[in-house]
Amino acid sequence: MELRQMEYLVALAEERQFTRAAELTGVSQSGLSAAIRNLEVELGTKLFTRTTRRVEPTEAGLALLPFARSMLSSATEARDAVVQVSRELAGTLRVGAEQCLGLVDVATLLERFHRRYPRVEIAFTQAGSHELLAGVRDGDLDAAFVATADHVGVLPRVVLGEEPVVFLCPPDHPLAARAAVDRADLGGDSFIDFHPSWAIRQLNDDAFAARGVRRRVRFTVNDVHTLLDLVDRGLGVAVVPRHVAAKPQAARLVAVPVAADGAADWVVSMVTTPDRADSPAPHLAELLSDAPAC
Repeated sequence: MELRQMEYLVALAEERQFTRAAELTGVSQSGLSAAIRNLEVELGTKLFTRTTRRVEPTEAGLALLPFARSMLSSATEARDAVVQVSRELAGTLRVGAEQCLGLVDVATLLERFHRRYPRVEIAFTQAGSHELLAGVRDGDLDAAFVATADHVGVLPRVVLGEEPVVFLCPPDHPLAARAAVDRADLGGDSFIDFHPSWAIRQLNDDAFAARGVRRRVRFTVNDVHTLLDLVDRGLGVAVVPRHVAAKPQAARLVAVPVAADGAADWVVSMVTTPDRADSPAPHLAELLSDAPAC
């Protein structure tokens, strides 16, 4: 059994769909499917049952899962141990992130960085993407994880992934049973949205304006869980990145796909300052190749 196969197994078991698992592991859907089939042939048993809508681990797949996670964890720890003794690094890493980016688990990434480079002090800031970009441009941050392509300019940027937005509403909302909603149908709703410094707020404002829809934002928040709580209480609706709708706090809500209308998807990137030769940011970027999603 190869380490890469274990990575595919874990991703597929967690996401329950080939498309999303392939996105997270950076492989084509056909490549991931072939790797899983080869693993099943090697072990002589089915690891997943496949339907048109979902993929479920079999009993054998569930039995293998903790060993797969253990293999991946051991490999990561081994790489970090080698780097720690072979590459001394000191100083301060000033890094920021918007809350709940979904496509990258920033806390786990910083934990790995700390294990590799224990002499580097980490100064972490949580803020909206536009504030973080300003911090990188002004030299106050070495790196930032953001969800916008606006105002990036010449800053070095690594795209980590993208996903669509969904319409989030209580189950008794008139549009809850729709297969998809058009932004033009949402002009009469009261919205809960984030502060304008958040990337999703700018994305929403631009997308609705492009459709000629004037929407009412009645509640402005700076926390994902507060937004979900207010929607759950029936105080408004929201348009959020798909991963937000998968949070446990959104379990009672309905997520409806937003019809494609040319608006931008949710795109998460890491941006860094190009000016500091002594910045630890490139060493953080080295860990992105196998960074987990949140």
